Amino acid sequence: MKIINIDSRSSLPKYKQIILSIETSITEKRLKRGDKLPSVNKVALEFSLSRDTVLLAYDELKKRGIIYARLGKGYYIKSEEFSFEQRIFLLFDEFNSFKEDLYNAFIETMANNAQIDIFFHYFSIDVFRKLINENNGDYSKYIIMPTTLKGAAAIIKTLPKNDVFILDQTTAELKDYPSVHQNFVKDIYNALTAGQQKLYKYKKMVLIFPAFKQPPGMAEGFTKFCTDNGIRHEIIPDFENRILLPGEAYVIPNDRHLVSVLEQARDKNLQIGKDIGIISYNDTPLKKVVGNGITTISTDFTEMGHLLAEMILKQAKTQIENKSRLIERGSL
Repeated sequence: MKIINIDSRSSLPKYKQIILSIETSITEKRLKRGDKLPSVNKVALEFSLSRDTVLLAYDELKKRGIIYARLGKGYYIKSEEFSFEQRIFLLFDEFNSFKEDLYNAFIETMANNAQIDIFFHYFSIDVFRKLINENNGDYSKYIIMPTTLKGAAAIIKTLPKNDVFILDQTTAELKDYPSVHQNFVKDIYNALTAGQQKLYKYKKMVLIFPAFKQPPGMAEGFTKFCTDNGIRHEIIPDFENRILLPGEAYVIPNDRHLVSVLEQARDKNLQIGKDIGIISYNDTPLKKVVGNGITTISTDFTEMGHLLAEMILKQAKTQIENKSRLIERGSL
């Protein structure tokens, strides 16, 4: 049973990592009153630390009444009763109605068991790096949305590994980290398969895919579905200067592009669900009532928030694929 963990890449001072490790072990019931701690020499030797570094950590724990020393015997747990408030660093890509549902569900499930500070990187790797560097060592848990940022994994790996959770999108580089995420390849493939009979009436499918924001798996799943089913298809980065043609079905991850498509269809008197097909990403109350309703591919962001909070509260370390489904409405 590992009591003390030291991450050499972390900016948190080594003595503070020792303190945090022992506090965490007590909180997680891996240490109880009367248990003996590893000796100063053993900790120093195992992690290539000076004795002074280990003594500094143990002295701080003594001052707080958490441990005590027996002359010639070593250090022991004195009390399991101490204030150990979880401080959670929550880094979102952006704030929208879907993320609001996720955030509210997370807060509700945590039920005042932690102080939660939320930050946003807005798809900027520089902001992402700055926020993580400035807050490294100040929190007991780090929840990160890495999205599609190049270099994000290397920055995340500077944080204490045992304290990091990945949210919404994960990658092969982050496969060892606990996560609640979407499987975009599988989700879009399965959703389009569910709407396959209605899609056959369209001559061509178009995915509007601004790659700097959207997960690559979305384009991969879209291409695989169209290829497997012999459907003409195209991927475009945005809708600017695009002319709608009857017989096209659009898959639209970004709501601004959705508005542009709807406006042009109105101006050209093209009927949504007949002349033009639309599948949007991420469901909202408004999409239920616009026109005859907008068909969506959507994960349950509320469930994602609940699952993440439960994982932290239960000290679980798993990778969970959050469920996604096609919600059919008049636009298809």
